[in-house]
Order: sequence, then C-alpha cells, then structure tokens
Amino acid sequence: MSSNALHVPVMLHRCLDLLAPALAEPGAVVVDCTLGLGGHSEALLRTFPAARLIALDRDTAALKLSAERLAPYGDRATLVHAVYDELPDVLDRLGVPRVQGVLFDLGVSSMQLDEADRGFAYAQDAPLDMRMDQSTGISAAEVLNTYPPGELVRVLRTYGEEKFARKIVEVVVRERDQEPFRNSARLVELIRNALPQAAKRTGGNPAKRTFQALRIEVNGELKSVERAIPGAVSRLAVGGRIAVLAYHSLEDRLVKRVFAAGAANTAPPGLPVVPERYQPRLSLLTRGAELPTEAEVAENRRAAPARLRGAQRIREEAP
Repeated sequence: MSSNALHVPVMLHRCLDLLAPALAEPGAVVVDCTLGLGGHSEALLRTFPAARLIALDRDTAALKLSAERLAPYGDRATLVHAVYDELPDVLDRLGVPRVQGVLFDLGVSSMQLDEADRGFAYAQDAPLDMRMDQSTGISAAEVLNTYPPGELVRVLRTYGEEKFARKIVEVVVRERDQEPFRNSARLVELIRNALPQAAKRTGGNPAKRTFQALRIEVNGELKSVERAIPGAVSRLAVGGRIAVLAYHSLEDRLVKRVFAAGAANTAPPGLPVVPERYQPRLSLLTRGAELPTEAEVAENRRAAPARLRGAQRIREEAP
C-alpha cells in the first residue's frame, strides 16, 4: 500500500509558510514530531533543500512506510521510533542541541484510521485496540473490561467531553459482566442504545466522543502533549519556529496555554524597566487558532476539525 495514496497532509501549505523563515539557511534542522505517513516530512524536505529533517513516530508500521517514501532524500532524513514527548532525549542522542523548526500534527494518522484492524474507527467493526504503538501498552478493550466504573466515567468525561458518560458506563459495566468487550461494533451499538433520542439527532456518530476518550487514554495523548510542547519550545533556537495542528479542544487548549505563557511578560507589576528574565520568550505567529479553508475541507474531510497555532522563539531562557 502506497503511503502517498493514503495521506493528504492537513493545512500543508500554511504549515510550510509558518516554518519557512526559519528553514531557509543551510544547516537548519526541522523536527516532524508526528511523522505518520510522511506527507508533511516529504514536503519539508522538498521545499527546504538546505534543511535536515528529524522525524519521530511511535508507530513502527508508519516508520516503515515513511522510510520508503523519504528514501530519495538519503541522509537528510533521520527517522526515530519515539513518542513526541521524548524529543529532548532524541535530540541529545543525536547531538543536536537546538533546532530551527518543529511541526506537530496531533491526533490519529490516516493509516491508523484506514486500517480496520487497528480499531480506531467507529464506522467499521474491528478489534478494540487503538494503540498507536502496538508493541506496548494496554488496549481499549482492556480499559473497557478492567477499569473501575468511576475511572471509566472520568475517562469519558475528561477526554471525550461526553455528557452521558455515567449512562454509557452503567451499560458497559453490565455488559462486560456478561461477556468482555473485544470488538468495536458491539460498543457502538451499546452506546447508540444507551443515549436519549435527542442526543442521537445531533453531532454525528454518537460513539465518536467515547472512541476519542478511549484513544486518548490508551495512548496517554494529553499527558504526552503536556510534556511535548514545552519540551519542543525549550529546544528551539532563537528565531526558530513551531507549528502545531490539533484536532480537538483539549489538545488545542494545552497548546494555547504553553504559547500564551511563553509570549507573556512575567514581570511583577509596577517595574519601570522590565529585566531580561521577565521578557517574553515567544512571539505568536497566528491570531488565535487558524482553521482550514472550505476548499481544503471539501478535498479532505479529515481536515475539518484542525486548529493550527504557530510561535517563534525570540529569546533564550533566562538563567
């Protein structure tokens, strides 16, 4: 299966525009923290011929496909099996103290959604796995079958923003006592039956929020994002730029918080002159979160929920 056939990179041209001023110089290093099927990475290598790419992914299948796609670029591309919050460690191992560009494309890759046996998509029956790295961690089925009811309610409310979390969990617990959950179709049907009629008339598939919550829990996504964005900012050279694509409000809120903190003056009120250590470290490159165009959403429906934020490093950390 060709990775090119599978993957339409989201908001590609806008991401390239945001990063471009930092990547024109020879020797610039750009990190794609979410390699996936390599669409953004290939465009970065093609658009910035003087730049070197370091790309991370936790999914070994994605790394294999992307290695084939990026092979023509030879040693300009370094692919690493790692979760994106491990970026500082990866850079230390590679002997790269600072980078000029960082890109995050958070969420689920096209390959993971399109391969039925991964269990990410609620539209087709599949084993309830949802692990981005299938060599480690617990599956979505294990979460459903083993978590105490109160913990399941927390997961659905916190990560899925599911108003009917308690009602869904009551049915899950009753059903799992009869037979453990293994496949997605049974869970989708159970959720459909558990929700009030009014709730099923709006907002797309009623299982969407539960599947999002399980995926985030299984992969520790929000915890990783919480560590990853500050970690990436800390390794940006002055003048370096970061662009982050998020796909739901929980991720986007975390990104917004880190960027806003970095762009803030932290001096106590009333100082006549603001010392260097209180000056902002970041300059925001986007006004709020930018959205995909209608034309892009028409071409690639998976772009619809995307929210893009960018920032530039304008000074070093104060000692």
